[in-house]
Amino acid sequence: MNRFYQKAGVLAILLTLSTSVVVADLLEAGGSDPVSIVKHTAGNVLHKLDERRAEFEAQPELLREMVNSDLLPLIDIEYSARLILGKTSRGLSPQQLAAFSDAMRHVLVDRYADGLLEFRSNEQLEVMPMKGDNSEKLTRVRTRIKLQNGGYAPVDYAFHMTPSGWKAFDVTVEGISYVITFRNQIVPRVQADGIDKVTADIVAGNVPLNEQ
Repeated sequence: MNRFYQKAGVLAILLTLSTSVVVADLLEAGGSDPVSIVKHTAGNVLHKLDERRAEFEAQPELLREMVNSDLLPLIDIEYSARLILGKTSRGLSPQQLAAFSDAMRHVLVDRYADGLLEFRSNEQLEVMPMKGDNSEKLTRVRTRIKLQNGGYAPVDYAFHMTPSGWKAFDVTVEGISYVITFRNQIVPRVQADGIDKVTADIVAGNVPLNEQ
């Protein structure tokens, strides 16, 4: 298992709830800001995973279905896709960008679903105090995950405000941003082969996306 995505799987833990459940929890908690989203979903999702762990381990497709249906409403996949493509997104048609975004969605579903089963209780996650300049364009929520060896791995989530509310668009694990990681691997391929071929190759599983 890729170490980056084992740890990055906690993003799915934090956000894998249906939109209605998230809204209900946050209204009860009195906030819908990024920190509240993180704090008030982590424990619930971990509890849900522990209850259905045997089922998910026996039928991984069920876990992917849950991630696909419950995670995506809280992630700005298209914005992430634009950031990954950088300047190479200029001139793309809406259809090309949508196809690339959908391909990346499948990558995230697979990677995060694989990482979910690594976590067993909310004691593994600690939300750190906010610091730095935060705004609607970029607010970072810092957390750390307790590892089996007793150490901690820092995991930061980048949120921005959209017409639909706060959405996450990047996760940084031990200083490694998934947006930058994917950009470094995908952009050279797009420059060489074009977006359509790269998108098709990602869908076919022919583009190995690694942590470095």
